[in-house]
Amino acid sequence: MGNGLKKKIVKDIHVNIDKCTGCRACELACSAFHARPKYSSTNPAKARIRVMIDECKDAYVPIRAGHCPQGECAGRYTYTIGGKTYTECGFCRAACPSRGYFKEPDTCLPLKCDMCEADPPLEQPMCVQVCRADALTYTAREVVAGKAATPEDLDAGLERLAEKHGLQKLMEIVDRMSKTGKAR
Repeated sequence: MGNGLKKKIVKDIHVNIDKCTGCRACELACSAFHARPKYSSTNPAKARIRVMIDECKDAYVPIRAGHCPQGECAGRYTYTIGGKTYTECGFCRAACPSRGYFKEPDTCLPLKCDMCEADPPLEQPMCVQVCRADALTYTAREVVAGKAATPEDLDAGLERLAEKHGLQKLMEIVDRMSKTGKAR
């Protein structure tokens, strides 16, 4: 691969909320897969997928656990699902500090969907395998991640940042990052 382009596999689980029946088999399969020892128990509170229910709008929405933010977002996000707009945080994927979703019940550590990574690898994540309504579908595709940044690219990017925020501010941020170890 001499052209500097990197390839990576992007995995995703797509949700068709029109097909979801709210059976929660995905939650049970996920929690069983991640139990220690594997498949020894089921506890939906330990699942990395949750079926959120909006009874007023008659919607079942499987949500996979996402990232863990440093602080709570105060519900400032809106979600449009199936043409309907939701403002509550119920459909957020984050393991937010302000709620109990996607946190390990015994330790309160955040949970994140790992697509059921295993050795040997599974053909599909467990939630997709057990979804009889076909509301969950798994895709894996190879994408070009982009080429490595050249020194010229870095110079141009730093110049734009300095123009936008000022050189002094940029230097302060770089200095702080080097002290905290965030610059790698």
